[in-house]
Amino acid sequence: MAWDQAYAVARDTAGPLPSEPAAVAAATGRVLAEAVLAAVPVPAFDCAAMDGYAVTGAGPWTVVGRVLAGARAGDGSLTSGMAVEIATGAPVPVGAEAVLPYEDCRRDGVTVTGTRGPRDHIRRVGDDGRAGDTVAPAGRVVTATLAAAAVQAGVEQLRAHRRPAVSLLVTGDEVIISGTPGPGQVRDSFTGLVTAVTVRAGGEMRSSRHLRDDPALLRDALDVAGTDVVVVSGSSSAGAADHLHAELDARRATWHVRGVACRPGHPQALARLPDGRWVVSLPGNPYAGLVAALTLLEPLLTALAGRPAAPLARMPVSGVAEVRQGVRVVPVLFEGGPARIAAAGGAAGLRAAASADALAVLPTGWADREPAVILALP
Repeated sequence: MAWDQAYAVARDTAGPLPSEPAAVAAATGRVLAEAVLAAVPVPAFDCAAMDGYAVTGAGPWTVVGRVLAGARAGDGSLTSGMAVEIATGAPVPVGAEAVLPYEDCRRDGVTVTGTRGPRDHIRRVGDDGRAGDTVAPAGRVVTATLAAAAVQAGVEQLRAHRRPAVSLLVTGDEVIISGTPGPGQVRDSFTGLVTAVTVRAGGEMRSSRHLRDDPALLRDALDVAGTDVVVVSGSSSAGAADHLHAELDARRATWHVRGVACRPGHPQALARLPDGRWVVSLPGNPYAGLVAALTLLEPLLTALAGRPAAPLARMPVSGVAEVRQGVRVVPVLFEGGPARIAAAGGAAGLRAAASADALAVLPTGWADREPAVILALP
């Protein structure tokens, strides 16, 4: 399957997960399933927009008190010629017509003089929004700013799509989780990468397990992986130790992607089990696995989380790379002007990607300075 087709299948085949109530404080990163409506007006009372004096009528004014932020709204009242010293955010007394900022007035004892300008420096009830106004529409990702606006509008709970839950199965007799690799061994570099991609796409990593190359172990692990998405690194090709495809066939999985015309990362796949769980198969070589995670896992999780599909970024790329068939995915650097291809690396190495700013997906026949899709690195 062509790379762009595989990416589109992962992005467009799945729909958002069901929604559920969520506390505003815990909803950051999730997607609104319903619009957020203000429960109270903002501000909820007339308040001072500046430090100074709340006044009524023409000056000079006689200072009769002080009001600080936190005072109860509605306490006290002013008549013509009266003033109270007031802090920003404090409720203005009934009858106050304007706030004179400190810099626009002068005080001598209990007398304040100054000139009222065109602005009254009072934030009136509902200036920033009325009760029932839309704080944010459905489909928006809850940012910290959106959450703060919801809290300000008196909202304590909203309705958001559930985060897609992910479990990771890292396969391979040669893989060790910690310590210094011995002869024939490699460290697990997938867990951190897959977790980062998962979180960025709006999901949550529930578990990560290492499995030896034993079909019975893989079968049992798939049985107990009760998450929306199961990611399997390794066991993705047709070698003697690669058992995933046979296991998924035995379970009557529906294959949506089964191999991508992509270097590196050809033996990547996307399938759905009859019980609704998704399985993403990543090549065991780290760089190839990273490419596959950005090709299939990230767009799938984005769709399940309910996030709007953003168009893929494109920009000119300079350098030398041979692309005969399919696409070639290379690390690039941003140095002003076209992205520049970094030192090439193999399917197993991550050093070039680690020092790069992004990955570029070079199409068949690509030539120097022609545009390519740009993928952000996790």
